[in-house]
Amino acid sequence: MINLNPDVSSVISKLYPNGIELPKLGDAEPGKSDFADTIKSVEKYLHKVDDLQQTSDVSIKDLLAGKNEDINSVVAAVAEADVSFKLLLGVRNKLIDAYKQTMNMPI
Repeated sequence: MINLNPDVSSVISKLYPNGIELPKLGDAEPGKSDFADTIKSVEKYLHKVDDLQQTSDVSIKDLLAGKNEDINSVVAAVAEADVSFKLLLGVRNKLIDAYKQTMNMPI
């Protein structure tokens, strides 16, 4: 039976098979931009989510065209793309909240 509700950790393990190394606050060397590195890692994650969306679209088209008869793999690909997109939206919302809190700090 296929799991239609994959958990976040299984999606993350597929997106990052070697694990995620999150940047730590205060570990930056003077003159080195941790923010730029963080943005680059987010950009890589965006590309991986886009790849999952493209893969699920192709699998749906193949199913409709009759090239693929395995509906379980199609449902799994769509569910994986959906969970990864929801995770991406959650991260985006957290970043926006952090930005708003930073902007509201008194100087």
